[in-house]
Amino acid sequence: MFKIEKPEMINKTFRLPLELVQRLQKEAQNKEISLNNLVMQCCEYALKNIDKK
Repeated sequence: MFKIEKPEMINKTFRLPLELVQRLQKEAQNKEISLNNLVMQCCEYALKNIDKK
């Protein structure tokens, strides 16, 4: 049976440099995804690939 899943989300505020936000917005627009989705994917990637030294 088809089951719709909705992941639990929480609102947080982060301060980022203007240039970084502009770059992220442009990339999200180019990929036709939301800025939130892009930031979430970037964070997941960074955490999975962090140097464990």
